[in-house]
Amino acid sequence: MKVVGLVSGGKDSCYAMMKCIEYGHEIVALANLLPVDDSLDELDSYMYQTVGHQVVVSYASCMGVPLFRRRIQGSTRHHKLSYSMTPGDEVEDLFILLKEVKRQIPSIVAVSSGAIASDYQRLRVENVCSRLGLISLAYLWKQDQSLLLQEMIRKGILAIIVKVAAIGLDPRKHLGKEIAHLESYLHKLKELYGINVCGEGGEYETLTLDCPLFKNARLVLDKFDIVLHSSDSIAPVGILHPLAFHLESKLVAESLSDGERRNGIFPENMVAAHEVLGDCLQRCEVDCQSVDHSFDLAEVAGHKLHISRTGKDNIFSISCWFQDSCKTSADLQEDLRVVLMKIELQLVEYGLSWGNVLYIHLYIADMCEFAKANETYVRFITQDKCKFGVPSRSTIELPLLQVGLGRAYIEVLVANDQSKRVLHVQSISCWAPSCIGPYSQATLHKQILHMAGQLGLDPPTMSLCSGGPAAELEQALQNSEAVAKCFHCSISTSAILFIIYCSAYISLSEKISIQDKLDTFLKQMKVLNLCSENKSEVLDPIVLYVLVPDLPKRASVEVKPILYAVDDTETNTGFVAGDASSEVAQSFWGFDHQPWHHFNVQKCIVRGNLCAAILSITDELVMKICPECAGANEDDGVRPNILTERKMDRIAKFCIFLIDRILSENHFSWDDATNLRFYYPTCLLMSHESLSLMFSIVFNEFAEMTKRIQISKEPIFTLIPVLRAGRSATSMDDVITCELFAQKSFSNSRN
Repeated sequence: MKVVGLVSGGKDSCYAMMKCIEYGHEIVALANLLPVDDSLDELDSYMYQTVGHQVVVSYASCMGVPLFRRRIQGSTRHHKLSYSMTPGDEVEDLFILLKEVKRQIPSIVAVSSGAIASDYQRLRVENVCSRLGLISLAYLWKQDQSLLLQEMIRKGILAIIVKVAAIGLDPRKHLGKEIAHLESYLHKLKELYGINVCGEGGEYETLTLDCPLFKNARLVLDKFDIVLHSSDSIAPVGILHPLAFHLESKLVAESLSDGERRNGIFPENMVAAHEVLGDCLQRCEVDCQSVDHSFDLAEVAGHKLHISRTGKDNIFSISCWFQDSCKTSADLQEDLRVVLMKIELQLVEYGLSWGNVLYIHLYIADMCEFAKANETYVRFITQDKCKFGVPSRSTIELPLLQVGLGRAYIEVLVANDQSKRVLHVQSISCWAPSCIGPYSQATLHKQILHMAGQLGLDPPTMSLCSGGPAAELEQALQNSEAVAKCFHCSISTSAILFIIYCSAYISLSEKISIQDKLDTFLKQMKVLNLCSENKSEVLDPIVLYVLVPDLPKRASVEVKPILYAVDDTETNTGFVAGDASSEVAQSFWGFDHQPWHHFNVQKCIVRGNLCAAILSITDELVMKICPECAGANEDDGVRPNILTERKMDRIAKFCIFLIDRILSENHFSWDDATNLRFYYPTCLLMSHESLSLMFSIVFNEFAEMTKRIQISKEPIFTLIPVLRAGRSATSMDDVITCELFAQKSFSNSRN
């Protein structure tokens, strides 16, 4: 990609550009913001470093690329962490600057910045990039600062200290000194006082005089003044004010003509610096495509749409799908548009909006149309509609048409409050895969961390890693762990549930390697985390493997983790993986408690808080549930799980009986369920409509018998058609798989 590099003069912005080149990008322009008054060294800004701005003008000559500069007219007017367009804010100066760069060099598609740990700066750069249709590159983001400083020095960054403002740093002693000479001292200050060794906390600022980017010349500082801003005895503040400097050519003398040498004309002196003007008080917005609301309720009602909704009041799931595929349009975008509109109308009916959505499952019939699906998706779910953060998302291809459904199927998890906390990093970095657009890496709500589906993407390149499905899974798990660490937890000790989506393209041997890799990775990471964090209690996660036709980017696997991210200050209510109570549940439909009932059940319980379970109804279990069908199909060669409706009715009743038992044994009710999914394979040869009707009848019967469920016009469960599913990657042969997640409502939970 062709990149414009944001430069402040500091080491971080220069090294970020070096990383861009390392990953195959090309720096074609520089952009810099400076004070209106040349005599000022520093502004009161959380966004921009301006100390040393007098020297930055020469970077164009040093690198041989054009420099665009703008004088900062705005100030800090938008004080919240997340940023939205605010006339007169200093961020709008960056917008005007980059908009002009893009106008003059249309081939530019990305922006490089040196953000390491500041969400404040990163979010503002991402906001500007999003509005201009540019990609944010932040290759230093979340990197270990000690290693980063060492790496910068080793790879040729020659930078001097131009500002100090921390205990242990003295303006008279340290200003003008090279960071290479102070590296060990900075690490000592970190040990003594906890400073950021890269200066991310404002402890110091730097000015780069030379680096591998400077192909033409290096900077030499001839004269400077030390200006003391504060003589505080503990942490004095001072800056270096450049008075004179010159360029020292790196070019070989023989490559220049005699005339050029005599006249002092060098190629580095011929690169122009462009000043960008404009008023930051004006609304600096670009045109964006809005949702076409030209069709109304009547149009939505004209489609054969179906809705399901779990019964919990404060956290619940809504699903929407076309029931009859022959009456839907042949266009994915039209199907998705209508489904999203239907969900939006449902949210409005509940007094909610897309801002209340925590997670979205986007199921489509053909992954080749993923880009088209995204085009429609981003017109409904926007940053403006989600003030507290956009929801996390997973996108899966399902065999929708084979079971009589439309081309789009949406499932959303909704909360009736605004207490969610979202991690949404749009910048491409070395940390974890970026989410460029209105979907986030993870959403935390009521101690449950809902993580976006993770592919085996190499974060800095955003390409699938090589090495096959097992390597992809390992990378996906590493990406998941990077996200989990931002919430002070780990997938090895805090995971409740892993859904591992496997592509239909992978072989049996590759499935074996996937399962082995998951087990090995989690065990090794758990040992490391237990040793380093001294944790005594950890969760034992449950795992479900789901075989699907295809995944984004033709990936082999996609990992969807759900974590229990309890705050360290909270009192843990206790982790359990197994039976948590001896309470006796009732018997229904002739099912009495038998030891074999729990053979194919995985559970993860946090007492008094959450209950997660996976029920795998295998062929073997079907023989026990329906003993009359044992051996019935063996002689004619028909697979036993091609079931009659009578047998399927019996299986549905057993599932509900067992779910009820799990809930009651662990002191949960049906009203605590936030989602209830039934995965069924297409080899059942049953339509979605008939299966849905069957389960609805059984639930109604159960509600009538027990009075434990409040039945409404919408079913409380979601049916998901898949190729196969199971608790093992090598034997995804369940007849029906049930995924239950229930959570208690408690007012004293932290977010």
